[in-house]
Amino acid sequence: MTCERQESLAGNDAEKAGESGYLTIDLSAIGRNYEILSTALASTPAAAVVKADAYGLGAERVAQALYGSGCRNFFVAHFKEAETLRPALAADAKLFVLNGLQPGNERACADSGIIPVINSLEQLRRWSFLAITLQRKLPAILQFDTGMARLGIPPQDRRAIAEELAATDSLDVLFVMSHLASADDVDSTQNANQLLEMRKISSEFPQFGISFANSGGVFLGPDYHGDLARTGIALYGGAPTAGRANPMQPVVRLDVAVIQTRTIPAGTLVGYGGSHVTAGEMRLATIAAGYADGLPRSLSNRGAVFYQGVRLPIVGRVSMDSITVDATALPEGTLRLGSLVEVIGPNQTLEAVAEAAGTISYEILTSLGHRYRRQYL
Repeated sequence: MTCERQESLAGNDAEKAGESGYLTIDLSAIGRNYEILSTALASTPAAAVVKADAYGLGAERVAQALYGSGCRNFFVAHFKEAETLRPALAADAKLFVLNGLQPGNERACADSGIIPVINSLEQLRRWSFLAITLQRKLPAILQFDTGMARLGIPPQDRRAIAEELAATDSLDVLFVMSHLASADDVDSTQNANQLLEMRKISSEFPQFGISFANSGGVFLGPDYHGDLARTGIALYGGAPTAGRANPMQPVVRLDVAVIQTRTIPAGTLVGYGGSHVTAGEMRLATIAAGYADGLPRSLSNRGAVFYQGVRLPIVGRVSMDSITVDATALPEGTLRLGSLVEVIGPNQTLEAVAEAAGTISYEILTSLGHRYRRQYL
């Protein structure tokens, strides 16, 4: 994000557009993050996970920007997401559906050239039956559970899967894949255990490539990279590894307008339930965003916003459409109707907001609402 854009938002008025909040999305930073990940992966190509509307940032705009950076493989969670995104991408872009297909979506998926991730024996049989019906091979990825117990073919079904594949040539299996559960924790023994299981699967299905690493897995080293990595949160500026410096560039900035300011005496109850009681005279500023805009109620009396580098603590409970902050640290009259405070930006990272809310960066990012004015750089 350019310094000029930061300065135009930080601490200035919103009067020029009259918006209550600005969510600025730096598409060039997403492209640079894709380059950082691709460099770390060396010869392994990086796919982009653009599910949940590209983590809330706009799947069409984000996917097109990533395509321009050289990405050709895109993962979503649901078939409907892929169906919506397909027309926005060139024909050589591949779209994969992580959750596989619900019964009834198979024909539309095949007709659209979308590729399902097969998570069960039933899904495999339904996709294979369609291929036989259409008298043409259909592409797929096979996902195996290596120890997360969420999605994927369980160990006891691997023999049946192998037998099904041996009995028909109706499917073009592009990769076998699994998902790392603790890749953001480099010290977790679960990573090595899952890698060992993935190697067993690879030995049982040696004819197929491997897709294993997610954002955190990229930084676990070459053993985890496989033949196609699936990068998600790191593309959007999130830290791929907990407890380490974030190598990714920030992508989002959130600035919210002030609705009202006031000075209140000691002993005043602030917000729903009077959860904050002022110890002395305090200057309050109420800003125009709340939990309906992706700022969790758990930030109540814990989180903060910033104005020109000055931290303004949240006091009282976060409401649906507004938050009250302590602006006493600023000279009187600094904030007024329309002034913009920084919620996410140079002074407060996405991870910092998530930590204050007792959650993870993914939840904050995907929850940012559509009442902000979205600005793409």
